[in-house]
Amino acid sequence: ESRAAIASDKEINIQWYIPSMAKQSNDTETEVLLLYAYNTNPVKISDITTASMFSGHLWIPLARIISLKEKLSDLKEQVEILMQGSKSFSTSVPTSLLGQDETWKSFISPSDKRKISDVKVHLDDKTKEIVKRCLSEVKAVLSVPALSSPLTQIPFDVTLQSITNLEDMFDLANGCIITEGSLFDWIISLLH
Repeated sequence: ESRAAIASDKEINIQWYIPSMAKQSNDTETEVLLLYAYNTNPVKISDITTASMFSGHLWIPLARIISLKEKLSDLKEQVEILMQGSKSFSTSVPTSLLGQDETWKSFISPSDKRKISDVKVHLDDKTKEIVKRCLSEVKAVLSVPALSSPLTQIPFDVTLQSITNLEDMFDLANGCIITEGSLFDWIISLLH
């Protein structure tokens, strides 16, 4: 069956809509529309039940999304640096590649990239605080303002893949699909 007709996992699809700038009034902040749809059980188009499918939208200030995307991009870089320095990562990548910044990625096979990106990253205290600040901002953007208190704990395992998914979520040009897991569960909890 086609990918458009079946969702074998729980997943959320994120898309962005940027309205025409010609319609913007000078006294209002430019906002973008976050469109989302998710399923909490695997679904087939032939037997759709509304009990497991949800959709919605949020208007969010454009400047806030751009700022958050930049912070998440910086966080992703920090996680990559921590991974390069970790022993578990170092044993799976030749040491001659570790000192070459971004070039090491081009020498790793796609299956190894998936394995590496799913490895839980050991965070130092500084990076933990950066993660908490970024996730607190994500929470503030996606949830009811009264519920947006700063996070005291990181609500999902920090892997390169989870941070990449989070960064992709705020990519205005592309959007993303996030499949089941602790990041999926956390995002869904914010959208309820």
